[in-house]
Amino acid sequence: MSTASGDPTTGTADFSATPLADTSFPEEWESGQESVPGEYATGASATERAAADGTERAAEQRQSADGPAERAESGAALPAHRPTRGRYRGTSGGYELILRVDVDSVPGGPKVLRKVSGDFFSTGGGTQAYFGSFVVDAPTVSRTATQVVIRGTATYTWQTAYTLVRVTVPRSRTNQRPGAATVEFLRPPRQLGATYICPYVSPYFRTVEWEQDSVAGAVPFLSYDTGSLPQPANSPARILSVPRAYAEAGIELLVSGTANVIANSQNGWTNTELHGAMETNFSLWRNAPQWKLWLLVASSYEGMAGVRGIMFDAADSFQRQGCAVFYDLIQGAGPEEQRAMLRTYVHEIGHAFNLLHSWQKNLATPPAPLGGNNGFADLSWMNYPQNYQPLNGNGGAAAYWGAFPFQFTDNEQLHLRHGSYRNVIMGANAFATGAADIEPELFDEPLTDESGLRLGLRADKSGLSFGEPVVVELKLETTDLRGRSTHNHLHPDDELVSIAIRQPSGRTVLYRPLLRRCVDQDQTVRLDAGRPAIYSSAYIGYGRDGHYFQQPGTYQLRAAYLASDGSRIVSPVLRIDVRHPVSQDDLRLAELMMGEEQGKILALRGSDSPSLRSGNDALQEVIERHGTHPFAVYARLAKGLNFEHEFKSLSPDKTELTVRPPDPKSGIEQLTQVVKVSQQGKGVDNLTLNLAARRLARAYARQGDLEEANSTLDRLVRHFDTPAYKPYVKDAVRDQADSTKARLTEEFGG
Repeated sequence: MSTASGDPTTGTADFSATPLADTSFPEEWESGQESVPGEYATGASATERAAADGTERAAEQRQSADGPAERAESGAALPAHRPTRGRYRGTSGGYELILRVDVDSVPGGPKVLRKVSGDFFSTGGGTQAYFGSFVVDAPTVSRTATQVVIRGTATYTWQTAYTLVRVTVPRSRTNQRPGAATVEFLRPPRQLGATYICPYVSPYFRTVEWEQDSVAGAVPFLSYDTGSLPQPANSPARILSVPRAYAEAGIELLVSGTANVIANSQNGWTNTELHGAMETNFSLWRNAPQWKLWLLVASSYEGMAGVRGIMFDAADSFQRQGCAVFYDLIQGAGPEEQRAMLRTYVHEIGHAFNLLHSWQKNLATPPAPLGGNNGFADLSWMNYPQNYQPLNGNGGAAAYWGAFPFQFTDNEQLHLRHGSYRNVIMGANAFATGAADIEPELFDEPLTDESGLRLGLRADKSGLSFGEPVVVELKLETTDLRGRSTHNHLHPDDELVSIAIRQPSGRTVLYRPLLRRCVDQDQTVRLDAGRPAIYSSAYIGYGRDGHYFQQPGTYQLRAAYLASDGSRIVSPVLRIDVRHPVSQDDLRLAELMMGEEQGKILALRGSDSPSLRSGNDALQEVIERHGTHPFAVYARLAKGLNFEHEFKSLSPDKTELTVRPPDPKSGIEQLTQVVKVSQQGKGVDNLTLNLAARRLARAYARQGDLEEANSTLDRLVRHFDTPAYKPYVKDAVRDQADSTKARLTEEFGG
């Protein structure tokens, strides 16, 4: 809700609200019809309105007695009535109302959710500001030969006494122009407040301008015939494009601008490169709430297999404006590939509308109910096919596609059509909406646990200095001697693991990763006597809500892993103490580490983005002035990983790809110190050490020194070849080192 103190349900306006950054609408918003006065024209007296209300009810009674059939005087059947649904727009008393009516449809049309909702905007001079939203969840609907009357009690985003809503819509034929809706707000029992005459705008509940670019060589998805492969009997065969899939949910995607083909690189795209590409190439982009989004058909995601798409625009104050799909993984001309491409596009755009994965909806603010099997039983665009696990019968991708009707669930459609304005529009509320507060009970231990799995959460240190990056290790192991199979997506960025953080204030928040990668690939792992556990390391000090450890004190952490069968495995509580700074030097170091830009750089493991320049300068100061301090190893890690890798940026005309080549010398300088200090037990955790050593070896190979690259990997193997580590851990490190040697020899051996 805005800061305006008036109330649009009474007509009292106040123009102290902050103006909207974008008050323009797509052209079709301006194509509404002229107002058609209903029984209650603005300005009518209370007596006239009461008389009209009695006339309306009398007409309804006659209609009920006489029956609904209508015929022209000649005896010929009249054209069918238009469905009472769609978007309307009107003004009154300094406010604008965008009304959505969802009580009727046509055979084969979008499902009727039986709701009425609206968004209010206060207007003054040349400015407009969002005020608030409302929804009528269970209206009563009555019809006569001439009109449809919808009544119900509304829920608002602000407090008002005018809780009753009455919407009167003239009935029109398919060969007639739609009439305007009259919207009245009443204080119980019958005190009339504001009235709005809202001309018809569109059959769609919301309209979004969609701009799409692709890299050279990538063929953007067009459409898929759902009858090409077996599908549910109750799902009609049809040609589905991405806009058509959203149209079936009542949302219009208007293709906007030119579909540009931009330069590509053989290497994959990183998170920061994608965000930079959006800022350069999204011609409609602004750091402001607006019904506009951008999708890039990129080649591949750098650094991780199995990522089909990503909603990457979660790093700033105006999120959910950009997403990407990765062509190298989803390409193909066959029906199975085309079907999967359609799902990936719709899925990633769904995130831009603030839709969570099916198994995460209880982590939203406010939480939404999960479907069966902790959400894995949902037949939705927002589930993963390989995760599908119905309440009865076999799950997996084949079962999903055999039952999926190519649609959103009812709750998802409710959000898309009738969700509060700021919760849906791109660039407004952050992903998962509102604050990050969660209910601690969401992470309570289950009453019974027969999953055969156990989740551990630990940190190398129980006490951290103020400003020290917080890194945790997750361990998933089997408790069943017969072994268990599940997925190996153990990193919280993959969104099948959640971490709750109880801060010293008592507030419990959810760690939300900076970027949302959709690892939409079946990666099953067998945990048994030969491999009883898998591990992952995660930096959780900074995420989409900023820094999570901003004050000294005791923090309590708990993780939850959602297994392939829908079991929710909860870890024991981990306590972490963040110590108070004891000197001005400690405080200065903490300030250098805890800026917003520094947090993003640490989360992204380095970046050349111009928008993060001051953060890079701060980390460089840590290295130059405090090089022997324990914090310096984290700054060196981010810098070293970034130097070892190229960085891509696009020219403003979208024709040239500028590639800053790797700087192996600088990478070696920084990563050598990271590995050395960490092998002495004074640096990063073992999993991050493994990563740093393998990237250091790659930097040596880039310089043509394969001998030193192999020696670096041999030293890594020897570091873990001690009785302190279990045999399967040593085997895993040795296998990784050997495969890295083979790749480096193949790539740089010549």
